[in-house]
Amino acid sequence: MLSLRLYMAQRLSAMVMGPLVLGHLALMIYAIQGGLSSAEILSRTRGSLAWLLFYGTLVLAVSIHAAIGLRVILHEVTGLKGRALGAFTWGFLLILTALGARAVLAVTFL
Repeated sequence: MLSLRLYMAQRLSAMVMGPLVLGHLALMIYAIQGGLSSAEILSRTRGSLAWLLFYGTLVLAVSIHAAIGLRVILHEVTGLKGRALGAFTWGFLLILTALGARAVLAVTFL
């Protein structure tokens, strides 16, 4: 049952990531072609709840997707199981989410 839930969570996170990654790439291309500097980009993202939600959602989806994928790889390569595998997965998820949240907050509010 757990493997089915993890499978579904990874697939759902991929479905969320897809359009957000495409949106991010489109924004990067627009910014680069428009000749925007880093300072100009930051001036447009500061204090924006929309950018916070956009990139916050992307960070959460990527963190979930990566943690589950790494869990599968770790199990296949090392044979790790049970609580140790679960602890690693949750730890990695929390670390990725915290680092991503820090980056999003730096771009939107600091």
